[in-house]
Amino acid sequence: MGFEGEFASYEPLRRILDSEKIKALHERIYIQPSTHTTESIRKTLIHQNELSLSKIQPDLILAIDGSHLEGRPEKGFPGAEYGYVTIASVLIDLEKIAKLAKDEFIDPKQFRETEKASTQESVFPGCNIIIDAEKDAKSSFRKILFEDLKSVRPFSDGETLLDTYEYLFRIKREKFTERNLPSSPIDGVEEDMTYGYGEYVCLHSGETLFSTDALRLHELMNSSGINGELFGQTMATLEKLWFVNILRSFEKKNWLATLRRVAFIIDGPLAVFSTSSWLTKVIEFELRRINELQKKINGNDLIILGIEKSGGFFNHFVNIDTSKNGIDGVFPKQTAFLLTDEYIKKNIVYSESSKPYGQDTYFGRKFFYKTALGQKLVPVLAWFSDEQKNIITANVNQFPRLGDVLKLLDGLASTRYPNSISPLISAHAEAAIPLNLGNRLFDDIAREIRERSKT
Repeated sequence: MGFEGEFASYEPLRRILDSEKIKALHERIYIQPSTHTTESIRKTLIHQNELSLSKIQPDLILAIDGSHLEGRPEKGFPGAEYGYVTIASVLIDLEKIAKLAKDEFIDPKQFRETEKASTQESVFPGCNIIIDAEKDAKSSFRKILFEDLKSVRPFSDGETLLDTYEYLFRIKREKFTERNLPSSPIDGVEEDMTYGYGEYVCLHSGETLFSTDALRLHELMNSSGINGELFGQTMATLEKLWFVNILRSFEKKNWLATLRRVAFIIDGPLAVFSTSSWLTKVIEFELRRINELQKKINGNDLIILGIEKSGGFFNHFVNIDTSKNGIDGVFPKQTAFLLTDEYIKKNIVYSESSKPYGQDTYFGRKFFYKTALGQKLVPVLAWFSDEQKNIITANVNQFPRLGDVLKLLDGLASTRYPNSISPLISAHAEAAIPLNLGNRLFDDIAREIRERSKT
C-alpha cells in the first residue's frame, strides 16, 4: 500500500516479470482444455419462437433489490462504523407502459405512475459500536439484528421478518438434519450454540441469546476494521426473507390467484451464501409448497428470476459470444443456452467434485440468453421439483415457463445497462437513493396487484 501521491517505479514490474517463482508457477499451471466448441454450443441453443407460451402473460413485475454502505457515527469510539442497509420493492405495470409507448411523446408524470415503490431501511453496528449495556460490537450487532427483524413488517397486518425467519428456522430444525452445531456466539462459552426462539437465556453463561444467532452473521464481524462483507451478507439475507415474507402474505390473505399476473425478479443469484447459507434449503422447501398451492389455482408455475449482472458466468457468456477474430455476435438473438453441471465445471467454475454445482447455496438454475436487441443476460430461474433441480441435464421442461420468461426478458432488457433489465435498475435506484422511506409498507403495491388481477 503506497503513500498518497506515491507511484511505483518500473523496477518492481521488471522484478515480477523476471521472478523465478512466477515462472515456476506458470510451468505447473494446469490448463483445462475447452470441452465445447462454438459449433457444438450453437447446436444446443434454444430459440424463443420454439417455446410455448402461457395463455396469461405476466404484466406486473415485482423487483427486489438491496443496497448497503458504511458510515461513521458522530460520537463514540474512534474508528467506529455502522452499516446502512436498504431493501427496495418496485412494482412495474407493463400494461401501462405498453399503452404509453404508443404515444409519440410520453408524459414523464404518467410514466412515473407506472411504478410503485416501497423501501425499508436498517442500520447495524459495526466495528467499535457498542449499544445499551452490551459488552462488545458483536453482541451489539446480534441484538440489533434481532430487533430489526422483529420490527420490520412489509404488510401492515402481516408477518414481521422475524416471524418469517423463525418459520423457516423451524423447517430447518424439523426437516433437515444438522450434523455439527455452530459454536456459541458468546465469548468464553466453549459449548455448541443452544437453539431457541425469540430471546432466551444461554444455559452456560446466563447471557441473552437470540433466534437470529442461528444465521451466524455475527461471525463475519471484523472487530478492528471495515465490515463490508458483514453488511453485504446481511443485506442479501434480508432480501431473501423479504421475498419469502411477501409470498407467505399472499397465501395468508388468500391472494394466490393474483400471482398469475406477477413475475418476481431479484437482483443477483437465487442463492444464500456464507454463514446463513442453510436458508437455501428451507427457502427452496417453502417455494415448492407455495408454488404447488398457487399452481392448483392458476395452472402454471410461478416466475421467480434472479439476474447476475457480473461475475464469472457473465464474463464467460461474453467470451463465447465473441469470435476468434474478436467480433461480437456468435450467438443469434433471442436464443438461450441451458447450462449443465458438466459444462459449468469444465468451462466456467472448474471442479472435479461429484456434488452438483450450487447444490448447497442455490435454489435456482442459470442459463444464458441473448435478447431481441442483443443484450446478454445471465438469469437464474427458480426450480420447484427434483427434476427441475437436476442440473446433470438441461432440458426445456427443467426451466419453468421458459417461453414466458424469454418473452418477458425481451421486453425488459435495458439499453442503458446491457447486462441488466429495467425493473432491477428502478429497484436499485430506490435502494441506493431511498425516495420512499416514508412508504415502508407493502400494502400499496399489494393493492395494485389485487386490482389488476380482477381484469
